[in-house]
Amino acid sequence: MDFDNSKPIYLQIVDLFYENILARKWKEDERIPSVREIAVMVEVNPNTAIRAFNHLQEEKVIYNKRGIGYFVSENGYQTVLHIKRKEFMEEMLPDVVKKMRLLDIKFEEFKKTYDQNINNIDDEKK
Repeated sequence: MDFDNSKPIYLQIVDLFYENILARKWKEDERIPSVREIAVMVEVNPNTAIRAFNHLQEEKVIYNKRGIGYFVSENGYQTVLHIKRKEFMEEMLPDVVKKMRLLDIKFEEFKKTYDQNINNIDDEKK
């Protein structure tokens, strides 16, 4: 995994979990890779992976069954969806709007491009 120096590594691992849960690769009440497996997969110290797991447990995205492993929580998908939507609306979208304003991109032009991209994504799923 390529890490970005502007964000703590454990939070980048958390983002990896979010992506897998949102993409439904890891489903609710389904066992996920262990701390060691994640540490090996993303090539980090197991302590860094533990920080990511602890963060996800605090958010109630995953839970631990002693002796069995970690699982995506019953409402894990909805929790991650809420977290990522909030992050997008509060952190990313304001930057997009600022850039649109700076570049004099009208909403109608943006919507047309947005719709084209949605259609492309839908076509890829078929």
